[in-house]
Amino acid sequence: MLTSPVVDLDTGAVIAQPAVVDAAGTLRAAPLPMVLELPVEVVLAGAGALAPLHEALRRAGRHPREAILLLTGSCQERFRPLLKVGLDGLRTIGYLLGFAGVGTGGAPLDLAADAGPYLLALDPGLVARIPGDHRATAVARAVVTLARGIGAHVLAPGVEREPQLAVARGLGVRLAHGPLLAPGPDGRVRVPLPVTEEPAGVMLGPRVQELLIPAVTLPGEATAEEAVAAFGQEPTITSVILVDEFQRPLGSLDRSRFLLSFAARYGHALHGAKPARRLADPPRTVPRTTPAIAAMQAAGRDPARVYDDLVVTDELNRCLGIVRVSDLIRQVTAVRAGV
Repeated sequence: MLTSPVVDLDTGAVIAQPAVVDAAGTLRAAPLPMVLELPVEVVLAGAGALAPLHEALRRAGRHPREAILLLTGSCQERFRPLLKVGLDGLRTIGYLLGFAGVGTGGAPLDLAADAGPYLLALDPGLVARIPGDHRATAVARAVVTLARGIGAHVLAPGVEREPQLAVARGLGVRLAHGPLLAPGPDGRVRVPLPVTEEPAGVMLGPRVQELLIPAVTLPGEATAEEAVAAFGQEPTITSVILVDEFQRPLGSLDRSRFLLSFAARYGHALHGAKPARRLADPPRTVPRTTPAIAAMQAAGRDPARVYDDLVVTDELNRCLGIVRVSDLIRQVTAVRAGV
């Protein structure tokens, strides 16, 4: 059972929290994307069995796109068509879907591939056996390879020791949770960033993943009014990134330019109920391993957008967060000064 936050191993950021529905049907979760374990049997039972979940989410004021449903248990071959119908229905509503226990007693790899999930969670027993058992490591590597092929994240649950973390990271696992990654007394999670193998890269400054800050994202179909509300939540928000269902960036809304459109005469009437994407610029993306100096060069290619936030992406072009040009300037200045 998921009892600790899900952590991004590249950035140390908590990206999701476990959620539970108590006996009264009340959903309890932190104000972050949530992970809920859901037995496969409930999905096979049909829409009526899922109604309490939808109702709990509604009463908590949360949207299905804020929830990752992690399916537990297995499915017999003859029930697979029924399961596919149920999963397609959940995905249409907006839920992100995942499978637990992959690699041993959970969903078979072919079922996971056919379902096109957002997340594949390794079996905790498998994680416990690495790195001492090369067979367990080989199975985990196979799951990671499958995930890359279908565009899914991989989660390593129950990480307790640093060697486990090192092997998981080396295999390409992005997400993990467990006692080793539990928040400290100050409530913060500390995950050491991977050590770069290229000493010469130090002269290019840190990689942008080390300067990453969380992005404020909205679905690609969000209205301009919803974008205005997002900017209104916090004055330090400099951009809103529009993403698709797989968190791939579709557009970037710069705070100054976007709000200026509303400040103009008839701005709200012209744009309010229409898609925010109409006012968005193409996202300026940089891979997470890009050195700070290279990112600065990318930022300067368009003189009209020199100070726009850069969107940091992973190997599958999914949005990990943003990096601000002001932070890049400070880092590049420090590098050139030999600090």
